[in-house]
Amino acid sequence: MGDELPKHSVGRAILVALFAAAIVSIVLLAFSWPTVTADPKDLPMAAVGDSAQVEQITSSAPEGMLDLERVNTRAEAEQMIREREVYGAFVLGGEDPEILVSSAASPAVAQQLRGLAAQMQQSIDSQAISGMQDGMEQMQEALEAAARAAENPQAPGQAPSVAGGGEGAGTLPDASAMDVPQVTVTDVVPLSDDDATGAGLAIAGLPLSIGGIVGGVLTSTLVHSRRMRAVAVVAYGAFGGIALSLILQTWFGILQGEFWLNALAAGLAVASTAAIINGFVSLMGPGGIAIGAVLTMFIGNPISSLTQPKEFLAGAWGDIGQFFVPGAAGTLLRDISYFPDAPMAMSWWVLVAWFVLGIALILIGHLRAHAKLVAAQAGKG
Repeated sequence: MGDELPKHSVGRAILVALFAAAIVSIVLLAFSWPTVTADPKDLPMAAVGDSAQVEQITSSAPEGMLDLERVNTRAEAEQMIREREVYGAFVLGGEDPEILVSSAASPAVAQQLRGLAAQMQQSIDSQAISGMQDGMEQMQEALEAAARAAENPQAPGQAPSVAGGGEGAGTLPDASAMDVPQVTVTDVVPLSDDDATGAGLAIAGLPLSIGGIVGGVLTSTLVHSRRMRAVAVVAYGAFGGIALSLILQTWFGILQGEFWLNALAAGLAVASTAAIINGFVSLMGPGGIAIGAVLTMFIGNPISSLTQPKEFLAGAWGDIGQFFVPGAAGTLLRDISYFPDAPMAMSWWVLVAWFVLGIALILIGHLRAHAKLVAAQAGKG
């Protein structure tokens, strides 16, 4: 006890300040690290074309950026986009090359693919200009040859090679045939007009995280019965899900698709976080609030891939983030809104698992408290 710093000492004040600075540094790292270390790599893409064309795409893109999968038809590539197996597709082999994008899946990837389309068009235009220049040179040489032939008439019965549709005439380039291919970009699954940039959908996960924490704090501190906390969490999920969907879908137009599915997903997201916080509080007391908040806000949220594709995160963190509430909720709301054909089972089960874990911890805390009470009463008897 004698080694403890007095509450009013300068040393204690400095230690508290250092501790606060360390906390704020950790918070900054948690939120900025995914953005600072983001690296477009191994983006799953489909390609319609032969091996040489696919190889040309791979070589023209930045090294390691694309993970191409060859498919047979444009329709197959489009279906893969709708099922969120790929972010886009290259359709080659026709008259004009086409790039399929999906701004609803990732505005960042769609923008990069549009940049690749511009590069492809520039390369095609350069080749066309080079071919036109070669053709003009050939035309000039042919005209000069015709002029020389006119100055030096040939023997009777022989016509100049460039006259009368002779063989030389076929070498003259036809200007009308210089049809330059145009690279087209098609947005297969576009964002809604109310959220054209995707910013609203990207930040929708933040109120879900904060809402879950706020609900967990309020229900754990204002409801004293552990069993009633479980009831409060379920009710909060129902009311919160409907309220959030009314705001995000009916009012702002950020969410699309089936309203009640969005309400269920949003409600399950906030209820899962609230349940986890209540579970830790039931076991550990008020200190459990910090554990639940850290799991959601400072671990789950930064690696949730709400603002960028999970492939952009270093290592396997993008996949790991999908097993936390923010990542699963963000992916689920995006799929419900824009990708009804995509598999959603994993996201649903992740949210259900966190919710069940939280309720289980609440019940365990209730049973432990009840056992202690029974033991205390038995001791008094």
